[in-house]
Amino acid sequence: MRRFLRTGHDPARERLKRDLFQFNKTVEHGFPHQPSALGYSPSLRILAIGTRSGAVKLYGAPGVEFMGLHRENNAVMQIHFLPGQCELVTLLDDNSLHLWSLKVKGGVSELQEEESFILRGPPGAAPSATQITEILPHSSRELLYLGTESGSVFVVQLPGFRTLDDRTISSDSVLQWLPEEARHRRVFEMVEALQEHPRDPNQILIGYSRGLVVVWDLQGSRVLYHFLSSQQLENASWQRDGSLIVTCHSDGSHCQWSVCSDSRSPEPLRSSIPYGPFPCKAITKIFWLTTRQGLPFTIFQGGMPRASYGDRHCISVVHNGQQTAFDFTSRVIDFTVLSEADPAAAFDDPYALVVLAEEELVVIDLQTAGWPQVQLPYLASLHCSAITCSHHVSNIPLKLWERVIAAGSRQNLHFSTMEWPIDGGTSLAPPPPQRDLLLTGHEDGTVRFWDASGVCLRLLYKLSTVKVFLTDTDPNENLSAQGEDEWPPLRKVGSFDPYSDDPRLGIQKIFLCKYSGYLAVAGTAGQVLVLELNDEAAEHAVEQAEADLLQDQEGYRWKGHERLAARPGPVCFEAGFQPFVLVQCQPPAVVTSLALHSEWRLVAFGTSHGFGLFDHQQRRQVFVKCTLHPSDQLALEGPLSRVKSLKKSLRQSFRRMRRSRVSGHKRRPGGPMGEAQAQAVSTKAERTGLQNMELAPVQRKIEARSAEDSFTGFVRTLYFADTYLRDSSRHCPSLWAGTNGGTVYAFSLRVPPAERRMDELVRAEQAKEIQLMHRAPVVGILVLDGHSVPLPEPLEVAHDLSKSPDMQGSHQLLVVSEEQFKVFTLPKVSAKLKLKLTALEGSRVRRVGVAHFGSCRAEDYGEHHLAVLTNLGDIQVVSMPLLKPQVRYSCIRREDVSGIASCVFTRYGQGFYLISPSEFERFSLSTKWLVEPRCLVDSTKTKNYNRPSNGNGTGPKRTSGQVRNSRSQSDSEEKKPGPVMEHALLNDEWVLKEIQSTLEGDRGSYSHRRSHRVAVGCSLGNGEGS
Repeated sequence: MRRFLRTGHDPARERLKRDLFQFNKTVEHGFPHQPSALGYSPSLRILAIGTRSGAVKLYGAPGVEFMGLHRENNAVMQIHFLPGQCELVTLLDDNSLHLWSLKVKGGVSELQEEESFILRGPPGAAPSATQITEILPHSSRELLYLGTESGSVFVVQLPGFRTLDDRTISSDSVLQWLPEEARHRRVFEMVEALQEHPRDPNQILIGYSRGLVVVWDLQGSRVLYHFLSSQQLENASWQRDGSLIVTCHSDGSHCQWSVCSDSRSPEPLRSSIPYGPFPCKAITKIFWLTTRQGLPFTIFQGGMPRASYGDRHCISVVHNGQQTAFDFTSRVIDFTVLSEADPAAAFDDPYALVVLAEEELVVIDLQTAGWPQVQLPYLASLHCSAITCSHHVSNIPLKLWERVIAAGSRQNLHFSTMEWPIDGGTSLAPPPPQRDLLLTGHEDGTVRFWDASGVCLRLLYKLSTVKVFLTDTDPNENLSAQGEDEWPPLRKVGSFDPYSDDPRLGIQKIFLCKYSGYLAVAGTAGQVLVLELNDEAAEHAVEQAEADLLQDQEGYRWKGHERLAARPGPVCFEAGFQPFVLVQCQPPAVVTSLALHSEWRLVAFGTSHGFGLFDHQQRRQVFVKCTLHPSDQLALEGPLSRVKSLKKSLRQSFRRMRRSRVSGHKRRPGGPMGEAQAQAVSTKAERTGLQNMELAPVQRKIEARSAEDSFTGFVRTLYFADTYLRDSSRHCPSLWAGTNGGTVYAFSLRVPPAERRMDELVRAEQAKEIQLMHRAPVVGILVLDGHSVPLPEPLEVAHDLSKSPDMQGSHQLLVVSEEQFKVFTLPKVSAKLKLKLTALEGSRVRRVGVAHFGSCRAEDYGEHHLAVLTNLGDIQVVSMPLLKPQVRYSCIRREDVSGIASCVFTRYGQGFYLISPSEFERFSLSTKWLVEPRCLVDSTKTKNYNRPSNGNGTGPKRTSGQVRNSRSQSDSEEKKPGPVMEHALLNDEWVLKEIQSTLEGDRGSYSHRRSHRVAVGCSLGNGEGS
């Protein structure tokens, strides 16, 4: 009866698992998707961004970040900070107001939604009567003035959102104070501007869309001044001393009005159309800011000539005879100007222009000649060109790190040296204990290197592969260059550029060796580049080689795109990673797998047709292997013929379903006796099944895939290992390849010793071929040493960063397919253990990585496990080599195919995946390695009003982080999850389609969210990677 007893839980193991594993979604990197509102607090020096999906994100000094999510997924239309307080008010597109506050709990600040409110009108009033268009938080800190579409201004008391009906400023009450000539015109309609007098809190400016601007006395309830324009009003603002009002209008003009007691209805002092005389678009917002030098800054949005430049998104800056129209590649949502925050100061003295565009944030230094851009320490536009792949490398050696930063600093000479001006709050996190890189490949052929050590994802260096190839556009062409006499004086700013010169340039695979500085990148048109880090610019020719993956195959004709034409002769490369060899796969299909072994100087690559091995030291091909099945014609059609492939696969699926139904009818005996027999058989089967359920869990029946299924030769994974392949007495270098058809190829390699490396050839010979029974795609291959520990990375032992592998005991081969995990003994390759995933749970493996999980209690204790992501969005941790499931967490929505496909694991139990085209979600499975914001914002501290200095630095300071060595909760306490942007994007199908269109296969969207509150005050740690 022992076999009927189920094994119980081991309490000691359960305690240990709590010390090793803990799931947290920690921080979102990148630029918020679909921003819709901008707010700024001069006293707190905090920036706020609202999105169309109801999220509110606050940013201060690097490392100071907060995120809130409204209960409703409505768009945020406006954000206003209450003067001098850690509170802000948001307006949603459903006309609801929400009050948020930053409260200190446990020594850190948290963003919380306090209350919400909807403005109600009198019974029977039209909806426009209370539709809010403008919000003015009064300096008394107790009142909100709300301008509406009907022209009325309502007053609401804070906190509590209590409407003060007796203080409502209706259009009728304003009308009775106007002279007779002004009453005959329809001067009201909606409120377009609402601003408090900068010196007198008892006066507010009210601007109406028909062109009327009044200064209203709050105590006397009367109009003090009125100004009437002939053009529709777009916006208005005060001069700092309150003696001047500046208005902007729908015809592209702006006017200045003197506020004095001499005239109650003056003509404007000055009126101009900056880009006239031809018809211009509206100027939608304007600032008129004074300086100590006497000459003001005029900064406005729009106003461009309608016929020639009506499609441009521009903000113009005019000062001291200099005028520049900053031209953005995406729509401008809003902008603000950072100036002297002390209310008692005599001058504005603006020092930075902050522009929120639809796809990026741009900050411009107004103190430095030429008005250069300021480099961003966060809010990077990750999708400046669509992300096509990503690769994480942890624990970067200091020397490589410094060389990458030095190469990147040469690319940043055009940026301002101003310190980051939005520096509110305090990051409480110590510096990160190690350096991590996240590499992203892009559609335009670039690879970007990001500092992923802490909360802020900061761009370090950008590599472009375009120079290697001949494209339609000259890489040296400066699109923003204009002649001095050009009008309007446009200047391109920002990094967002979604257009690729050639989609074949897209990067599909990246592999970086952090010890040698070798980098391999592979692209959409079968190009494989091997690059080496060089600290100086150099001019040299890139050696070319061709790998024909259809050798000895007849009758095949490639129907996809052509290869990229390589640029002949020497090419000038800037300092950084410089290519020295190009391997071109034929046919030029998308490279689907890539591996680099820098110690052996070998690079392996695979496509849908086969794989090859190239010796980049001797610049020669070692071998190629065609994996194409004779019936697999779809692999030759290329990505543009997938519509036909889809139709064919659907047709085959329906045929299989029809055949299974027909065969089922044939097997069933007819007549009354046949039915009785069938019922008896069914009853017996049920009884047998019930008995067997006590012995084993229910397993789904998994049919073996046909060898004739499409893309069986698609190479999914490549892996180098020094192991026992031929016999148990000698180990040798080897290359392993896994295909979409469940086949594993193993090649033994003979690599000459270092002293004869250039004289002798690398030899390869196929030693093994394993065919998995169900022909499920192979997604991972791993060799474990005699201690069941994964083999170290190339050169890791040589740098004393890893123990030498145990070569005395027997090695084991772990093969991960979409359906199961299987352990084989080496060199005999006999099955030893397996874990069925699809049969037991119905899910399939999409991503797998090896991670080291350290204990939060014992500093020197850790375990190696597999981190596995399934097509259902679940993440599991599986032990090695016993293949026992440890923990399982729900991470990504199963509908989010794009997010699942974009996921990348790190070597220390963290991961990244795309929740939108512009944002990575970071998560952690480890109790020890955790990266999340931990910061404090205190309004009681006196803020100095000094402007950021223009130092000698070339960019923002590095973000700090911390390793979390002790748990922030007790074992029995579960950490309350904070809101994450995924929840805000649940209903946004456009996001899903956009990411899917840019990522090969299935790529990412966003997962399940929990609470609308923010849990930001948690410890900030550091992550590691693979």
